[in-house]
Amino acid sequence: MLSTPSKAAVRALAGLEGPVAVLGAGGKMGLHMAAMLRSALDEAGRMGEQVYAVSRFGSPESREPFDRLGVDTISADLTDEAALRALPDFRTIYFLAGIKFGTSGDPNALRRFNEEMPAMVAARFPRARIAAFSTGCVYPFVTPSSGGSCEEDVPEPTGDYAVSCLQREAALAAASKRHGTPVVLIRLNYAVEFRYGVLVDIAQRVMCGQPVDVTMGWVNVIWQRDAVDHSLQAISLAESPATILNVAGMPIIRVRELAERIAAKLGREAMITGVEEPTAWLNNAAKAHALFGPPEIGIDQAIEWTAEWVKNGGETLGKPTKFEKRDGKF
Repeated sequence: MLSTPSKAAVRALAGLEGPVAVLGAGGKMGLHMAAMLRSALDEAGRMGEQVYAVSRFGSPESREPFDRLGVDTISADLTDEAALRALPDFRTIYFLAGIKFGTSGDPNALRRFNEEMPAMVAARFPRARIAAFSTGCVYPFVTPSSGGSCEEDVPEPTGDYAVSCLQREAALAAASKRHGTPVVLIRLNYAVEFRYGVLVDIAQRVMCGQPVDVTMGWVNVIWQRDAVDHSLQAISLAESPATILNVAGMPIIRVRELAERIAAKLGREAMITGVEEPTAWLNNAAKAHALFGPPEIGIDQAIEWTAEWVKNGGETLGKPTKFEKRDGKF
């Protein structure tokens, strides 16, 4: 369900130059991206084109979902020069690798994984076409009435994590300029699915009778299937110098409203704490929506599915997003 490509994605990916790889495939979106790539290429008649998922893969079991879906797996540490050299000469790369949670107070990890490693990858694959994930956290806080930050807005990162993400962008942009590598930088804001995301965080708190902090008073979320679909199509925008694309959902919605609506679905009462600040991290994805169409799953459906999933004890990843934090320390 989370990895079925749209017809537009099938058309957009039909001409990808192989081999194709998802680097950092062991994270929250890697399996769905690799699976959607595989499905899109199959539907386009390119069943023989290999799709690789590259991660450290700590156990044979972590590879099984990829193998089952026809995606080839490679275990590699992308911070290791020898491991990078041993990889196939990928010509299309979706770069998801990096680190976020648990990095508060660990600048060395942020530098190694979010700054140095992307530069190493870009140097290893100068002839590839690259779509690299970044974050909306590189933007400043803006008011809901602004409609969210646009690609042309000047970054103003808050906290070490956001700074390291901007440095990741800088490393890839520098390599794009130096080698002529086509690159698109995807600033993603709040992808959600059944097991993870802002909506799951809120639903779990409501379900357990815990307060929902509304200090970060507004969000815009995008269902993960739509986020993956738009991000895969974004490879068509890669160019040198590197370009930027926001991937996010609409509308901008109050966290307080989300809590109340989810609580109603759960038959509970939402407990609210905090007072809304006038600004939040918000992305304007009008460009992506104009190019690829609006997300197919809207906020009403996402709320209904998430509430039903949590109410029935559905499995979650057990990884809070910490969306309410305004200091950038994750």
